Amino acid sequence: MPVADARTEVLIVGGGPVGLTARALLERWGVRALLVEKHRELSPFPRSRLVNVRSMEIFRRLGLAAGITAAAFAPEYGRIRFRDTLSDRDFATAAMVGVNAPVPESPVTGVVTSQDRLEPLLLGAADAPVRFGSELIDLAEEADGVVALLVDRRSGDQTRVRARYVLAADGANSTVRQLLGIDTTGPGALGDVTTVVFDADLRRWCARRPAGVYFTAHGSFLPLYPEGGWAWFAPTPEDPARADWPGFVQRALGPGAGVRAEVLRVQHWVMNAFVAERFGHGRILLAGDAAHAIPILGGLGMNAGVADAHNLCWKLAGVLHGWAGPGLLESYETERRPVAHQTLRQAVANTQLLLQVQDRRRAQLRSGEVTPTRIELPWSEEFFAQLGLVLGVSYRSDAVLGDHGTPPEPSDSGTDYLPTAEPGRRMPHLWLTPDSSTLDTLGEWFTLLTPDPVHWERQATATTPWPLRIEPLPHEHLDLCGLRPHGALLVRPDGHIGARWRDRPPSAATLHHALTAITRSTPPDGQAP
Repeated sequence: MPVADARTEVLIVGGGPVGLTARALLERWGVRALLVEKHRELSPFPRSRLVNVRSMEIFRRLGLAAGITAAAFAPEYGRIRFRDTLSDRDFATAAMVGVNAPVPESPVTGVVTSQDRLEPLLLGAADAPVRFGSELIDLAEEADGVVALLVDRRSGDQTRVRARYVLAADGANSTVRQLLGIDTTGPGALGDVTTVVFDADLRRWCARRPAGVYFTAHGSFLPLYPEGGWAWFAPTPEDPARADWPGFVQRALGPGAGVRAEVLRVQHWVMNAFVAERFGHGRILLAGDAAHAIPILGGLGMNAGVADAHNLCWKLAGVLHGWAGPGLLESYETERRPVAHQTLRQAVANTQLLLQVQDRRRAQLRSGEVTPTRIELPWSEEFFAQLGLVLGVSYRSDAVLGDHGTPPEPSDSGTDYLPTAEPGRRMPHLWLTPDSSTLDTLGEWFTLLTPDPVHWERQATATTPWPLRIEPLPHEHLDLCGLRPHGALLVRPDGHIGARWRDRPPSAATLHHALTAITRSTPPDGQAP
């Protein structure tokens, strides 16, 4: 069979939100990328539903936040509701903090939207080539790159792609992970689930009490788009081929609903829960569900994958452009794998809490209590929102210098978020002007935030070849950032603080030495790869 050749700097495998985000980020960095997706088009199913505040911050830097918000639900849909059937009243409800309303910790607000509305926006965010219907079937590492063999699923034609690096975002059943022989840890498959997409007029029960998801005793309902459309999901029955899907949906609507559901599509899927034992091998790196499959409760999975791409892409760019050493890529797994385990624990905890709510309701009904009695939820709204996990992630690796030039001490913010400028943490959102945040100073460069820009400018003259910008930090923010009048924060391109000097730098080469250490590079005397 004839084989054509192609070359690229980064081959992205998988055209979901994580792969598409990586493609857009790499293009911003000036890195040539090729994305391949085995399916012939973007997924038509709604799938992931929640874009949290951290992902929206990343999408804001890509110029996508306004478009995502315009296609999403209004903030009042950032809520969950519990009912016996959809046509019954709520017996419990909770807000999705950071989605149902703005939070002071971020300049953006998360949204409830459907993945099939998000992906076209991500696809349009870059011009890098995309090959749909192109499936990866083999990989081989070489000394200076990776050779991937692709097959066109329609014509059968094969293409050999030579890439410097491969970023695998090809889902929980990742072909790349299997080719590398990487095992996973965790519960594994939690069960088979079916999603039914249908049309019905449910405004009578939902218009005045909107929600992103309605949990019932007979499955869960999700509004798909602001203009209409619904999805229902529940455990897959024993004989799905003969299942009466309209009947299942009708039962969950309630006996007196008086509306008919027109079933449009049915999708069967497996709810997985695992973390890969390694996040790659050599020049091949895993991201998103390929690296960690997270149960859906809390909307953490896709957002964790977006954060993976954000962490990894600047490091790939640094190595490929020569201002970072290849050792920098080792920090990707060091930083993101602990976050994956923490995220998995949180999602499992969310699932257990949901089951507690339903168990309490069943006990209430068995006792003969008059419905619709409300029950107290076993969590606070802050707990369910997991802002500590969404905004409070702390990285500990050689790509972060502690206040004394050493890796920071371990910390776990849990479910609460307390803004801090400790090395390893996300740079806190602080207003610089009524319309400009500290997060707006960040981008495809290192950012030095300091109340004394003139003094640090002298240090910056010796920082070639790293991309660096110096931004003034108003004095009113010094206490929160832990700085004195001549101190500074060095923020990495992914928005996490790489180093902090509380006051004057100890030497004229302080900044140069910090960038060298963080990027694992050897300039100016050494030659980066």
